[in-house]
Amino acid sequence: MLNITENKLNRRVDLSSYEAARKVFHNKHYGYINRLLLVFSGLVVVILFLPWTQTISGNGYLTTLQPNQRPQTVQSPIPGRIEKWFVREGDFVEQGDTILFISEVKNEYFDPRLVERTQLQIDAKSRSVGSYQEKVGALQTQIGALANERDLKLQQSRNKLIQANLKVESDSIELEAAHTQLTIAERQYNRTSQLQDEGLKAVTDVEDKRLKLQESQAKLISQENKLLASRNEVINAEVEIGRVQAEYTDKISKARSDLYTAQSSQFDSEAQVTKLENEFANYQKRSDLHYIRAPQSGIVNKALQSGIGETFKEGDALVSIMPTEIDLAVESYVDPIDLPLVHLGEKVRIQFDGWPAIVFSGWPNVSYGTYGGKVVAQETYISPNGKYRILIAPDADDHPWPKEIRVGSGARSLALLQDVPIWFELWRQLNGFPPNYYQNPASSETSAKK
Repeated sequence: MLNITENKLNRRVDLSSYEAARKVFHNKHYGYINRLLLVFSGLVVVILFLPWTQTISGNGYLTTLQPNQRPQTVQSPIPGRIEKWFVREGDFVEQGDTILFISEVKNEYFDPRLVERTQLQIDAKSRSVGSYQEKVGALQTQIGALANERDLKLQQSRNKLIQANLKVESDSIELEAAHTQLTIAERQYNRTSQLQDEGLKAVTDVEDKRLKLQESQAKLISQENKLLASRNEVINAEVEIGRVQAEYTDKISKARSDLYTAQSSQFDSEAQVTKLENEFANYQKRSDLHYIRAPQSGIVNKALQSGIGETFKEGDALVSIMPTEIDLAVESYVDPIDLPLVHLGEKVRIQFDGWPAIVFSGWPNVSYGTYGGKVVAQETYISPNGKYRILIAPDADDHPWPKEIRVGSGARSLALLQDVPIWFELWRQLNGFPPNYYQNPASSETSAKK
């Protein structure tokens, strides 16, 4: 019954006669309770001033430090059909071991002698290139011979021109001599005629002089004809030089045209040879791709394509492999409000799924079943889940992580921040404030040096 009235029952009724009242209403009971409350209050006050380590919690899973150590799928760069499997799920494979054999599904690669026939085409085209090279060499020799012959012909024509010029000079001198002889003959004839008129010379002397005069005139005309003929020979020699130059220019131009045609054919054949060699190398590489090999040592987890005769496209995953030599790490996610508090090298406590642990968030030293780690990387762009990703590696100063844990299993992380009293942490939690901001030792030393 509640004591909510001013009429006190114990003042009007004597309860001492009752056994229950005698056990309840006595002064010792109040003394025990007061001492108990006093001791409890003291303990609470002491506990409020105990140190408490602020933490940032995050959930994630196990992964690896190196990207090449994470589970991977093996794809085929070409489409094909599965012909034979060489491994089973759970088998260990070394790097380069054959996993399965595939065959072609494209009709342009069905020929089993495709590589051999391509090599025959390369040999034939190579011989064609050699023939064109020989033709180019022969044409170059022909051009050289024509150039030498042209030089000799031109030299011969120039010599004829020189001879003609010399003959012109000789005929010119002889013409001058003929003029002189004619003048002398005229003078002698006139003198003899005058002497014959005076009776000092006979008529025969006059006739002899007239004959010599006529001979001189005839010789003059003949010498003029010779001079004209010599000048014509000079002109003919000059024309011959031009004709020789034109003739051999035409021959050399035609030979060069044939040379350029042969060189063009040679270059075209060399381009075809290069193209065929490229196709040959591609065919060889493609034939090697028929054997799907392990990119690294590991365990065959699962065959993503199964059966015999099943077809697939290029880039389709065929089998998944888990590397054996790995460096474990924890991929955890933290809230955006806590990201500025996480620094590289930060100490972290980790709890793995399947491993019993007793975690004291504020007292990591007394936590049981947790393992130490350090933050080695943090994401600078938010993840699709609205949180930021951090990567945690094992702490070398702490006890090693269990060997039985596997990549992909869950993990919970506790990033250790500043040590504060418990009353401060309670006050922060009640007010919804974030953990205290602080600087890690490395940044503090850097600031001090500055």
